[in-house]
Amino acid sequence: MKMMTKFLSTVVLSLTCAVSMAAGGEYPWDKAPNRLNDNAALQNGAKIFVNNCLNCHSAKSMRYSKLREIGLTDEQIKNNLLFTGERVGDMMTIAMTRADGTMWFGAAAPDLTVMARSKSLNAGPPGGDYIYTYLRTFYRDTTKPTGWNNLAFPNAGMPHVLWDMQGPRELTSTVVKQVEKDGQPAWEKVTTVYGPEGYWTSNTEPLVGYNGSASETHRFKALDPQLARQYDSDMADLAAFMTWMSDPSQLKRKQIGVWVLLFLGIFFVIAWRLNASYWKHVK
Repeated sequence: MKMMTKFLSTVVLSLTCAVSMAAGGEYPWDKAPNRLNDNAALQNGAKIFVNNCLNCHSAKSMRYSKLREIGLTDEQIKNNLLFTGERVGDMMTIAMTRADGTMWFGAAAPDLTVMARSKSLNAGPPGGDYIYTYLRTFYRDTTKPTGWNNLAFPNAGMPHVLWDMQGPRELTSTVVKQVEKDGQPAWEKVTTVYGPEGYWTSNTEPLVGYNGSASETHRFKALDPQLARQYDSDMADLAAFMTWMSDPSQLKRKQIGVWVLLFLGIFFVIAWRLNASYWKHVK
């Protein structure tokens, strides 16, 4: 009963977090590469998750032993993913309590076991797309307490813990909006550039004779393109792992579904011919 209560609370917390993140901004989600059938990608995602995410976030409904299903042996799990005396059969828990998280960060970090699935349920597109976009849209912003901001989840309380993997970059945001000038409606374009250190400059340009609509665009410029490309690939692996973790049976379920459809197709042909045979002499 206690385990069921903990599981339900984990689901509710994840769903609540998902709703709050969905309401956080309207930035369009990028399409995450589909790597659910790539065990090497899932294994790399598991390594990134355990080494970076599992410090503040837990995955209390997932056991390390479940990673056997993505091709890892017990020996590989012990040598590469267990660092503080855990056993292969243990849950992916962390030492930090909810009270500690609230005291240190203002809010407890949510459990991530079903985060990808909850995002998919609440916002429509696959949850892996949100995770992939969120992890790739951090930018330096010295006006925020953490020194970071995020396009997919504006004013997120989480800092960019993977910044060293991504490398330095700058963000150029261009906003076209309608304003009131001398009592008359007018249009202007505001271009804001956030440098790699988080300091920003802004330039406002009036748009005379503009007949378009309001818009907002964002463009990142990587100062180390090679490192940025590798980071994007790693985040695709991490998003794939978190998507798999949220529903480990999904691949097997899809395989079974294909065989079921094939069986029903063959059975339909047999039933159709039997029906014709039974009724061919009935007038």
